[in-house]
Order: sequence, then structure tokens, then C-alpha cells
Amino acid sequence: MPAPGATPPPAHGTTPTPARAYDAVIVGGGHNGLVAAAYLARAGRSVLVLERLGHTGGAAVSTRPFPGVDARLSRYSYLVSLLPKKIVRDLGLRFRVRTRTISSYTPVERDGRPTGLLVGGGERRTREAFARLTGADREYAAWQRFYGMTARVAERVFPTLTEPLPGRAELRRRVDDEDAWRTLFEEPVGVAIERHFTDDLVRGVVLTDALIGTFADAHDPSLRQNRCFLYHVIGGGTGAWDVPVGGMGALTDALAGAARAAGAVLATGHEAVRVATDGRTAEVTYRTADGEGVAAARHVLVNASPQELAALTGDAPPEPAEGAQLKVNMLLKRLPRLRDPDADPREAFAGTFHVAEGYRQLAAAHAEAAAGELPVAPPSEIYCHSLTDPTILAPELAERGYQTLTLFGLHTPARLFARDHDAVRDELLKRTLAQLDAQLAEPLGDCLAEDADGRPCIEARTPLDLERELRLPGGNIFHRDLSWPHAQDGTGRWGVETSHPNVLLCGAGAVRGGGVSGVPGHNAAMAVLEEKTS
Repeated sequence: MPAPGATPPPAHGTTPTPARAYDAVIVGGGHNGLVAAAYLARAGRSVLVLERLGHTGGAAVSTRPFPGVDARLSRYSYLVSLLPKKIVRDLGLRFRVRTRTISSYTPVERDGRPTGLLVGGGERRTREAFARLTGADREYAAWQRFYGMTARVAERVFPTLTEPLPGRAELRRRVDDEDAWRTLFEEPVGVAIERHFTDDLVRGVVLTDALIGTFADAHDPSLRQNRCFLYHVIGGGTGAWDVPVGGMGALTDALAGAARAAGAVLATGHEAVRVATDGRTAEVTYRTADGEGVAAARHVLVNASPQELAALTGDAPPEPAEGAQLKVNMLLKRLPRLRDPDADPREAFAGTFHVAEGYRQLAAAHAEAAAGELPVAPPSEIYCHSLTDPTILAPELAERGYQTLTLFGLHTPARLFARDHDAVRDELLKRTLAQLDAQLAEPLGDCLAEDADGRPCIEARTPLDLERELRLPGGNIFHRDLSWPHAQDGTGRWGVETSHPNVLLCGAGAVRGGGVSGVPGHNAAMAVLEEKTS
């Protein structure tokens, strides 16, 4: 299908009237769709991005959620690990991340006194922290061996994410470590955690990376927890989780700018409602406040969930997805003091602050939620973006010592909120903050800032909130269970292919999707660009 040249890029913040035909129409202006748009437009293809909301960015946005308060928070997604530097270089993005000097702090009470485990700040400090907690060097030595193994896997697996999808045997050959392959790819990760570590708190800290947005037990035979763990330890080839300078919206603003500069048309307030295709050409029907329109395309890239893809094409939908997290954003007048007298709040909250995440606590919370009840002691992890990147705060707030807190709760599947959403959310938030308060020397409520109307600066989002606001199926932040990063039956060459030859899935539900990575967007663009033109 011939396509005319793309409409000149609009001024920032304006919505263009799409032309009739394009080389590629991208449904959804989240970060993956913007990556695909930038690659294709830079390759000379005419590109139209249709975004339902009034802005691009999807879940990777920065907003000022509290009225009258100039604090720009990463409202949904909030840390960066899986974004390849290759994408940043290829697209010429002006986007930076900063490394957190502290990896994590986990408070606990031992022998009747408050203490904790600080990981980071140098090898000596970390070794001493393990010895102080456990009374010996064994756990630290096991920690080094275990994460040395995951680091070797990360070095070998991460570069494959932007290559054609390797087969299982090929990926196994590249890992080149049978013990690591068994640990991560074949047996429940709980087996390895229990084999390597003896301390309950240390076991819990390790397990948390297998449970982010994933409702599973350490020994779940489906190994969904292993897939989640794998993606959390391979990022960047190191497993480090970095802070986006300027907030997550800085990334998607840079991506939108790169796509526009290359000639892509970004049409916000345009909701795609139907995709009709014969395998060679396609038409995308979209709806705006003024009515409906149609854009023809040689290729359609869907930066949305597999459920949304099926709805657009009229295909049978996949199995329902379910999210399992609580996201809480807060602004504080100051960081709270901790019960542990040896812990500096500026260090403890700079990394990941684990709450109620001992190994047995995680198992108990999962069992309670699986039985249909809210966890008595909801597990969560917290970090302070503004300690690493104060630019998200207005200068006067930073000078007064204000700080942000981001809390991510585990083991809260969407099903728990179905009967009475608001009441369950409020009770869950109450229980979650109570677990945090138990580790503090002063109530968190005393530290919360207030907005222009005198209300505490705190907001909570459940899976059902995310489903309503962002159309994440069941509130699942990965759109569906994460996949293994290797080919399986029907996954195609790049892991983005669908049953329609010219319709590709470039969202988080693609193979090797999930997280803020841009990988599905890159891979969908590569699939289009390597196709021989007829």
C-alpha cells in the first residue's frame, strides 16, 4: 500500500489531524510505542501514533499528583534497569539515570532489639552488616556466590533481548553454566534460595525480586516467580536498578521528542477501536471527541495488552491477566527516624527499604491472599527518589528538606478488591503503613506534607485502579505473566509477531516485554525494517 509522506511534526502539545495512510500505525503512545515510532521514522518510514489519553507516556510518566505542591513524581513505573543503552544511543536520547549507592535496607528485631541489614555502601560495610545480623560470615559469602552467578547470567542474557529471539538450547549454550540454568530456568527459585541461605531475613530479601507484580509462592511449579526474578537480575547486564533523572516522564518526553523530530505524527486523544487487516495492508479505525476516522497502514504495531490486541482485531482473547500490587506515592516534610539506632534514614530509604519481607512473612502473606483475605502484615518495599535525584522537587521544597517516598506492595491480587474496592484499598493501606510505622521511631503521618487544601500528600493505586486508568488487564503491570527470553512454539523471530503477518505486538505482553525497557518497541521496529519490501 503506498503511503504519502508523513505530516510535519506538530508543535509540542498540539494534536494533528492524521493523514489517510502511513507505512506504520502504532496503537498506544507508551514508551514502547514511542521507541518503535522513533526507530521507524528515523529509517524514513511514515509513522502515526494513536494515543487514547491526552498525553503520551503510558505508565512511564511524571505528574504532580498533589494540588498546589510542585513535586513531580513517577506516578506508576519508577525505576530503570531493563532499558538497553543501545536504544538510548540509537535514538540520541537526552536521558540519564543515576546509580543508587545503597541497594537495600531491611529492618528487623533480633534478640529484642531493633536492627537491620544494609546492603551497599561498599563491600566492607555490607560484609559487616551481614556479620552483625547473622553473627558470622557465612551468609555474606553465600550472597556473593549467589549474585556472582546471577551477574554472569545477566552478562550473557541481557544482550540477547535486542537480538532475534534465541531458541531455548541456544540461550542455554550462551548461559554456559548448568547450575545457573537449573537454578533460574528449571527448578522453583525457592529451592535455590533455601539451598544457598539460612537466615530468614536474607532469604526474604532475595525472594522479593521474584514477586514484583507477580502473585506466586517461592515454590510455585509454574515458575512464574523465576521469570520475574530473572528479569529483575539481568537488567543492563548487571541487575542494577537506577533512578531516572527528572522522573520517569523524562524518558517518555525524550522518546516523544525523538519520534517527532524524525517525522512521526503523535496524535493524542485518538483512541483506536478497530484494526482490519488482510495480512498485507490494514486499516485502523480511531475515535476522537469529534467523531471517527480511519488510517491505512502497511503495518500496525499495537502498544497495548494482548487482551486489547484481540479486541481490536476481533480474535479470541487470551487468558485473563491479574495484577497483584499496591502502589503508594507520598511526599514528606522530612524523612522519619528509624527504630534502629545504627540506621541513617538517608541511607535506608535511598535504596530499597523492605517492610515485612522476611521469607516466612512472604509465604504467610501469599497464603492469606490466595485464600481470599488481605494479608495481616502486607509486605512492601519503599524508596526515596529525591535522595538520588532532587530535581523532581521545586528548589524551595528541596531546601526545606522535603522528600518523596514510593511504596510498592506485594501479594495483593486484583481479586481481593472486587467485593468493595474502596473499603479494601483503605484497609490495605492502613495495614501496610502500620507495618512501616512498626519500624519507625515516629509515626509516618507526622512526616507527611500537606497539599494546598490541607490534605496529606499520599495516594494509593490498586490493580483495579491501574486497570481503569491505564487499561492494564487486571492491573497487571506486565500485561500478562512474564515470558522466558527464548523462543517457544509460535513466538516468531522477534517475539512480537501475531497471527496477522502485518500486525505486531510491541507492548509489555510481547516476549521479552515487561518493565520499562523499550525492548518490545525496538524488536517490533526491527521486524518491520528487516521485512523485504514487495
